[in-house]
Amino acid sequence: MTDLDIPLTGRFQPPLENGEVVFEAPWQGRVFGIAVRLAEQGTVDWSDFQGSLIEVVGEWDREHANTSEEYPYFELFAEALSRLLVAKGFVGELELTDRDEALAARPHGHDH
Repeated sequence: MTDLDIPLTGRFQPPLENGEVVFEAPWQGRVFGIAVRLAEQGTVDWSDFQGSLIEVVGEWDREHANTSEEYPYFELFAEALSRLLVAKGFVGELELTDRDEALAARPHGHDH
């Protein structure tokens, strides 16, 4: 059994429809694919990613306990992956923040 055989379940499972992961925007599929590929090639342990995701979701739950705000699954998924990559030393936090800001500043519709 590989790390990827350990499923994300319950609250940590991505949105599914007919057993397939559902993406509302191209970036969601990309970040999901990046995480899976990094785990498949052994760059990160899937269990480490799961731990990061559990931590990020727990923080979100605590911060939004008294709201009806929609659960932003893929934003949390991306945050969990970012934190893991920083923690493992694959990317610097400042570098990641700068890149995120540069991408966010691009005109709408340029997410490819």
